[in-house]
Amino acid sequence: MSPAEDALLLLRLAERHLGSLRGTLDPGTFAEEDWGFLAQQTLEKLLKALLVLHCQEPPRSHSLQRLLQELARCGQTLGVAPELLELDDFAVLARYDADPTPLPAERRLLLEQLEAFHAEVRQRLS
Repeated sequence: MSPAEDALLLLRLAERHLGSLRGTLDPGTFAEEDWGFLAQQTLEKLLKALLVLHCQEPPRSHSLQRLLQELARCGQTLGVAPELLELDDFAVLARYDADPTPLPAERRLLLEQLEAFHAEVRQRLS
């Protein structure tokens, strides 16, 4: 597959996560930790799609900061909302901690930020 095709595959996975996030906005029925995990995974896949688009194999890492550093090395500077970058702990730590892990912002705001970033990535792939 070409880098653009690989990037589109990652974008489709991110779109699937976005659909799940839309359907689980109610904190009474869907745990913060699980919602945060899906949100983190969405952003991770969007960042990896951009890396693939720039002909770079994404690292096997869940670290959003590391992915941004790799993109910067490719000459890509991105304006990712700070609240989204605070989702890093949801990749692993929050899923295995019995104590509650609060989200860095309200679910709807995080979803809006993810959808806006998704649109930006989609536009770059076009």
